[in-house]
Amino acid sequence: MLHALRTAALGMSAQQTSVDNTANNLANANTTGFKRTRVAFQDLLYQTVRAAGGEDGAAGSPATLQMGHGAVAVATVATFTQGGLSETGNALDVAVNGAGFFPVQMPDGSRSYTRDGSFTLTADGLLVTQSGFALDPGIEVPPDALEVQIQADGTARALLPGETEPVELGQIELARFQNPAGLRPLGGNLFAQTEGSGEPVVGRPGEDGLGTVHQGFLEASNVDVVQEMVDLIASQRAYELNSKMVQAGEEMLQIANGVKR
Repeated sequence: MLHALRTAALGMSAQQTSVDNTANNLANANTTGFKRTRVAFQDLLYQTVRAAGGEDGAAGSPATLQMGHGAVAVATVATFTQGGLSETGNALDVAVNGAGFFPVQMPDGSRSYTRDGSFTLTADGLLVTQSGFALDPGIEVPPDALEVQIQADGTARALLPGETEPVELGQIELARFQNPAGLRPLGGNLFAQTEGSGEPVVGRPGEDGLGTVHQGFLEASNVDVVQEMVDLIASQRAYELNSKMVQAGEEMLQIANGVKR
């Protein structure tokens, strides 16, 4: 009976992790470029009570009798499906349609990656994220620019006073990974490369399997609120049933302790 108590307690812990993950998904339902995550579970080791077959050629049980020891959460896996594109009308908002991340330069010189294209300008005209991290390679907009144009292939141009044709400012690049689920979330809509994600393939949008970019749009979160609510209810019910298993085990132990010899 003690096995049932421990197994049910592990089940409650696993379902609590699932509820925590669902809460984070719902909290980020309106976060630009957010990718929902799911919890991956595994069953724990099994104790063999009786092996299949008999000894010395004697007939025995055709199946093995084993007792499982519950479940455990082993990973949170991000789902990198495309979020919806919403039009903002802001010339500095850029959405990725397809595979790819915007590479950004971190203060320590390393690179991070984001799907959040809600860019803004610094006092020096540098195109940066809302957290102040510059695109890599950087794009600098002249202070007297009348209009900023970003093509689907990532080419950035600006129309200057007295000019009839826009001048090129630079190239916005995208990076894709063989296993984007292996990226490590840093917070602030940023991801970091890991051994699990593999090396990034960096290039011009629309080439080498990379998506295109769309000016004046932002990619919404891919969280499906209805599905998250369904998952939440399922986790709640599983948690409740595991707690009832703990209660049932305690009651059975009380009965066993009350047996008179």
